Formats: sequence, C-alpha cells, structure tokens
Amino acid sequence: MSKTIVWRVLRKRLVFKLYRIQMVQQLSDEDHRRRHDFCLRLQDLMSSDYHFLEKVQFSDEATFHVSAAVNRRNVRIRGFQNPHDYVAHQRNSPKVNMFCAISGQKACDPFFFAEETVTGMTYLDMLQLWLTPQLQNIPTFIFQQDGSPDHFHCEVRQYLNTVLPGRWIERASGNDQPLLQWPPRSREITPCDYFLWGYVKDRVIVPPLPRDLDYLKVPIIAAVTNIDAPMLKRVWQELEYRIDVCRVTRSAHIEYL
Repeated sequence: MSKTIVWRVLRKRLVFKLYRIQMVQQLSDEDHRRRHDFCLRLQDLMSSDYHFLEKVQFSDEATFHVSAAVNRRNVRIRGFQNPHDYVAHQRNSPKVNMFCAISGQKACDPFFFAEETVTGMTYLDMLQLWLTPQLQNIPTFIFQQDGSPDHFHCEVRQYLNTVLPGRWIERASGNDQPLLQWPPRSREITPCDYFLWGYVKDRVIVPPLPRDLDYLKVPIIAAVTNIDAPMLKRVWQELEYRIDVCRVTRSAHIEYL
C-alpha cells in the first residue's frame, strides 16, 4: 500500500468531534452518601413490595413563559443528531407557574398558581384544596417532593405529618415523619425532571407561540392529558434503571455517565 493511500485511510478515521462542557451541581461527600443511602433503602422497599414504586406520586413545579423562555436545567432534546434549536430571550415575559404530579398509572391534571412566585403558603393551599382531594381515592399512595424552600416550609411539613404520616418523601427535620428523605441535588432520579417537563415543553414551545397566558395553558393541559399508561410504564422502567445506576456508581451524575 502506497503512502498516499495510507494517508487517505487515516484521514477518514481521524474524525474529531466537539463536545460542550455540561454544568452540573457539585456533589459533596455528604450528598453522595445521602443519594446512595436513599437508593439502597428505596430498592429494599421495592424488593419487599413489587408495586411500591408504582404507588409513588412524584411532583414538581415548572415555569412556562409566553415568549417560550425555558429553564435549561430541566429541558433536554434527545435525538441522533444535534437539532441546533435556539429560542430568543424576551425579558419580563408573562409566565405561569404550574404544578403536576405523576405516578406509574397516570398524570394528574396540571395546577396553575395564580401568583407569579410560589411560596410555602400558596403551595400548602394547593395541597389542601386541590391535590389531596384528588388522591383520597388512592389509599396507599406515597407523595414525593424535593427539598425546595416552598416544599420545606414548616406548615407544609406539619400538614404532611398529619395527613400522610410515614407516607411522604422529602427533605425533613426535627420530629417530621417521612417515609424517606429526598436526597439533595437529585433531579435525574425523578420522572418530573428527566421526562415530564421536557415532554410537555417540547409540545408547548412550538410556533405559533401563544398570545397570552390563557392560550399558553391550553397546550400544556393537552400535553399532560396525552400522557398515557404505556408511556408511563416506559418512564417507570427508566426510573428503576436510574435508581440502580445511582446505587452501583455510588451516586454519580447519571445524566452524564
């Protein structure tokens, strides 16, 4: 083989790709320990009750803007090629804060907060007046939320201790009675972050963009309603996989393995 031919072969093989550095929240040694312990305890519960994970109602809030501004932290576009999508940023765009809870069987109808900022008391009102009545016909459900300030509000935890003693998952303290304490900085092991928000925003942020908040809510409700049981079954299979990966890797950042 001549030198020219060898050089041409090598040129075809040496294809370099550019990779962008991803920003993740720093995990301390204590964070790793909590995440690992959480996954171990969760898998123990799953071993003793085959349907345990299906009982968990995972919940979270997200913000939707009329201008289609997105929170890059919880939106992912998956595909075999880079779609090169971009969104122009508009300052002070009208927005709405939405709450949603999903289980292995269904996604609850979305709740839209009237306030621009969700506080502990507005979140508590939503739990008492809207979410809890919907879940009363599911006697064995377990309620999950992360450790954001509105979730950690003392009156929110007091309400959960009274209504769901030993049946809620969240950051806790003192005399709280959670089933498990949600580990810090663990977005990648909750279906709301690795599935729900990306799925909904992928169907809402499409031209033509809505003119106001009332028009914005229509596609949001339609997207959540479109989530069916077969889709959730695949999401929950992914959840089991992620929990196991978190355990095996001793709580590495799953999204970037």
